[in-house]
Amino acid sequence: MDMNEIKEIFFQECEEQLAELESGLLKLNDGDRDPETVNAVFRAVHSIKGGAGAFGLDDLVSFAHVFETTLDCVRSNRLDPGPEVLKVMLKSADVLADLTNAARDGGSVDEARSRQLIKELEALANGEVPQASAAPAEPVAKPVAAVAPPPVNDEGFQPVAFSFDDFDAAEEPPLMEMPTYEIVFKPKSDLYAKGNEATLLLRDLSRLGEMSIHCDMGALPTLDRLSPESAYFFWKISLKTDKGEDAIRTVFEFAEWDCDLEISLIEDEAAQSGEELPMQPVPFDLSILDDEPAVSVGVVEEEEQLASQQQDRDAAVSAAGTASNVLQMAQSAARAPAEKAAPAASAAAQSAAAQQAAASAATPTIRVDLDRVDRLINLVGELVINQAMLSQSVVENDTNGTSSINMGLEELQQLTREIQDSVMAIRAQPVKPVFQRMSRIVREIADMTGKSVRLITEGENTEVDKTVIDKLAEPLTHMIRNAVDHGLETPEKRLAAGKSAEGTVRLTAKHRSGRIVIELADDGAGINREKVRQKAIDNDLIAADANLSDEEIDNLIFHAGFSTADKISDISGRGVGMDVVKRSIQALGGRINISSKPGHGSVFTMSLPLTLAVLDGMVVTVANQTLVVPLTAIVETLQPEASAIHSFGSNQRLISIRNSFCPLVDVGRILNFRAIQANPVEGVALLVESEGGGQRALMVDAIQGQRQVVIKSLEANYTHVPGIAAATILGDGRVALILDVDAIVAASRGHSLKPEMSLAAVG
Repeated sequence: MDMNEIKEIFFQECEEQLAELESGLLKLNDGDRDPETVNAVFRAVHSIKGGAGAFGLDDLVSFAHVFETTLDCVRSNRLDPGPEVLKVMLKSADVLADLTNAARDGGSVDEARSRQLIKELEALANGEVPQASAAPAEPVAKPVAAVAPPPVNDEGFQPVAFSFDDFDAAEEPPLMEMPTYEIVFKPKSDLYAKGNEATLLLRDLSRLGEMSIHCDMGALPTLDRLSPESAYFFWKISLKTDKGEDAIRTVFEFAEWDCDLEISLIEDEAAQSGEELPMQPVPFDLSILDDEPAVSVGVVEEEEQLASQQQDRDAAVSAAGTASNVLQMAQSAARAPAEKAAPAASAAAQSAAAQQAAASAATPTIRVDLDRVDRLINLVGELVINQAMLSQSVVENDTNGTSSINMGLEELQQLTREIQDSVMAIRAQPVKPVFQRMSRIVREIADMTGKSVRLITEGENTEVDKTVIDKLAEPLTHMIRNAVDHGLETPEKRLAAGKSAEGTVRLTAKHRSGRIVIELADDGAGINREKVRQKAIDNDLIAADANLSDEEIDNLIFHAGFSTADKISDISGRGVGMDVVKRSIQALGGRINISSKPGHGSVFTMSLPLTLAVLDGMVVTVANQTLVVPLTAIVETLQPEASAIHSFGSNQRLISIRNSFCPLVDVGRILNFRAIQANPVEGVALLVESEGGGQRALMVDAIQGQRQVVIKSLEANYTHVPGIAAATILGDGRVALILDVDAIVAASRGHSLKPEMSLAAVG
């Protein structure tokens, strides 16, 4: 593995650390004060800094060092992570991501912004907390003089109030002596190469207790033999602390592989000198020394009493080193017979420890180049097609239907399906990385517009194909910008309307009927339909006397060049945002709907396929053409009867299904396969459910069967065809078109397909 490959792995890990950093800061911003969250944020910055130091990325190391120092103040409770502090840290996380991208791609960052944030971080580390997040002032104590003094009698005697509790406090035993640890810390050269600093580790160590330190410079060579990349100093440290050895090792957890660390507990000085200490009573049950200890009720009660006096015992044991030694010897002597007498308990304890270790162990993972996964997907797709062709050939040439070949083909089909499902699971990833990226967009647009915005995300762990995730960032970015700039009002207008000054943008993801549905909702003013309509008239998009529904007016914002902004700014006004959104969603085989309520906000709903590789479909025949209907859209199939068909209007028909009526849609007529409508009784009805059009009964001529098909993009090989989502290759080698159910349903409600783009024109 060469250096470039190692560097690429580092940048991949940086992406994970930056995601962890963003997630942790957002939790803190939401009020989470769990110390583990703070530690996770600190570790993320520390890891990036250490790796950057190994590759000589000085700008990244310098900024991460200042950021890390400020986070260390939060970790040590010297800096309260208030709203203003977290605002600076979130901006710093953005700059840290920019510096990482610049180091990887060779770009540049805004140096002025970086310098400004470094100053703000240093100010926070020095205790200069912004006013908004400053700690509340200490309550002013009521002056004692305000209380009237006790009266003085004729003899000049003035009573003095005091409490007998003070005597109890005065007679309390002295605090127990804290144990002393001797630590030998020998850094290696790798510690400095990774951006760590011995002084920071020693500073963290000093916070555990009283510390004295000695630097040993005996290994320092002469100047002519001095290597600037070597480590010559090591430290001998004496530390008095009650935190324990684990707390000491925690300080060095990020540097344990890059240093030699020795920790030993020093006995009490008086015990070392041989001075006799006064005898102290030590509660001790001699029955634990017996070979066969018996547990009685009296012993249990005694243990409960001893447990209630734990603090007093600890103080007494700590105060007497000899007594402590006696207790340790007794416990050591009792350990062997106790384990011998209770093997079952020991085995249970070992089993519990093993389970805990297994639970805490991280799931092993490997990094695989995406090109290899894509090639595997393509090969599986070809395998599915060839398996279908083989099955078709056997069916056409074997009329028995029970031969061993058919049985083998059924097993092959099942194995092919399992392979396909497993490979698709490899590509499935949660939408969390894309959602986290939107947090920065919201912060930047909010700062530019002077609005107060809160982003709420839900369903971040919803999984979808990586190809879909990669193409979601652009449309979501435009939608977020539109929601903050156009949807939400200014704080003044929101307060005047009886709303909170802070606007809310909610981004959710969920699975529905074999698709992923992403909703972007805001609690703003909603779409101003009068303004949209007038803008469309001014741009000659519609006639002045056009009669449009609310839905049709809302969809005008997707036209290229359409914008309701009064002036062009860095955010909006050029009319390209929502047009890009619609084209991007359509390119993914999805659709987008708008629901807006004036004064309450708008909801944009995107429905996308979970994968762009394969789907389960129903193969049908319409006017001698073979089509595939996605199985996820089909509710049921039925054979219409003449008594269930009802006509109304000139060419509209309904079908009665269990005492309810459903519009009947002739697919062949919608797609211009035939000039007149077919007889429903001679065909088959597919009851489908669309995203926004409710249920419809699609009329087809016949059903060939249910198959898993490989999706082939029609736009990449030809052009976009309304009513058609994609194409596939059947088992006999013919090309079949995959139906866009929602487009067909929309056409049945009056939104006719363009004649020049109909399938009849395609040929």
